[in-house]
Amino acid sequence: MAGAGAPTAGGLDASGLRIVVVHGRWHEQIAAGLLEGARRALAEMGADVLELPVPGSFELPVVAQAALEAGADGAVALGVIIRGGTPHFEYVSQAATMGLTEVAVRTGKPVGFGVLTLDDEQQGIDRAGLPGSKEDKGREAAEAVVEAALALRSLRSLEG
Repeated sequence: MAGAGAPTAGGLDASGLRIVVVHGRWHEQIAAGLLEGARRALAEMGADVLELPVPGSFELPVVAQAALEAGADGAVALGVIIRGGTPHFEYVSQAATMGLTEVAVRTGKPVGFGVLTLDDEQQGIDRAGLPGSKEDKGREAAEAVVEAALALRSLRSLEG
């Protein structure tokens, strides 16, 4: 399983962090599972959360960047891209991945990457945190962004 060896992030305190969850609406069942996983994790950690739906994964970078520039401490980007019979999968996957990476580097703020790139719908169901799923990638993306935001907060405290 791809999740083997994943870090655990128990006990994170996100109090005072403003986290935006930018989420695509394609592949509704899988997308809803990702969003619920992120919601649960962020609520447990005590983050202030704003959710921003977008049409699909291609739109995630621009909205995540706008949210971070508006003052959010981090963004969780959630999307679902399923391979089809055309090169569209590769174009959208690369645009979302590179775009979100550039947003994080450009803003100096973390982006939790919860974009699933899948060969079929079953792979998404297995990773979406749904009942019976083997993994919860929405939760993992939320925990990653909070852990990185807390690390950056610690570094900024050294400046003063």
